[in-house]
Amino acid sequence: MSDTITPASSHNARRMPSFFVPHGAGPCFFMDWDPPGVWDSMGNFLRAIPSMLPQRPRAIVVVTAHWQAPAFTVGSSRQPAMLYDYHGFPPHTYTLRYDAPGDPALAQRIAGLLHDAGLPSTKDVERGFDHGTFIPLMLMFPAADIPVVQLSLRHNPEPRAHLAAGAALAPLRDEGVLIVGSGMSFHNMRAQSDARFVPVAEAFDAWLNTTVQAPPAARNTALSDLESAPGARLCHPPNAEEHLLPLMVVAGAAADDAGQRVYAERCMGISLSGYRFG
Repeated sequence: MSDTITPASSHNARRMPSFFVPHGAGPCFFMDWDPPGVWDSMGNFLRAIPSMLPQRPRAIVVVTAHWQAPAFTVGSSRQPAMLYDYHGFPPHTYTLRYDAPGDPALAQRIAGLLHDAGLPSTKDVERGFDHGTFIPLMLMFPAADIPVVQLSLRHNPEPRAHLAAGAALAPLRDEGVLIVGSGMSFHNMRAQSDARFVPVAEAFDAWLNTTVQAPPAARNTALSDLESAPGARLCHPPNAEEHLLPLMVVAGAAADDAGQRVYAERCMGISLSGYRFG
């Protein structure tokens, strides 16, 4: 496997940005919550993303925190099914639909780009849209009329491999493809309601914001060394980094484009952020 991260050098005014977005908690945007309105700001951010694009995407690649595999795996179904991979929510949330088509040709292109970068990959024709994909897309592109391809993370959470995977996919941004990393900048379920984690989350969020907005080489170096970040292992416990790893992929896909924070709030007391590259 090659972990070399090679930035693209040319600039295209029509190049799609890449995004790291929060996807909330299960189907949170489509049910009552206590307290009411707790997810409104996040939902409004997701709805606004189409207005941040230079054009309508011809396709969307979603790197979802809720799919891990031994090798990077690309969803290749022509019409992906629904995968309700959350538990204990109201019955109506198991009837939600997002019937966007897949794009087997794009899936093959992604597999080829990963292969050319020395990153083993495979395709999965059976995998349906998990909630890391369909929940944010129901807000971002509710018409479900743009082809969507899911990409897994690797079981091995090594950041450089995920940065390298993103770098391999960077050419897609010049082909009208929107790359979205779907996760959470803070994800420690045991700490969600623990006030002791408020300053920990603030410190990590500040580090993450500084890191994302650093020059690309410094950004990738810092993201590769997650252990050095303040509070990193309290915000993303060891072997449970899957909600942050989509950020590595979209940062890799950014190549030499700058990153910026485009969403920030305290949700239930915890600092959360979302990012745009390019």
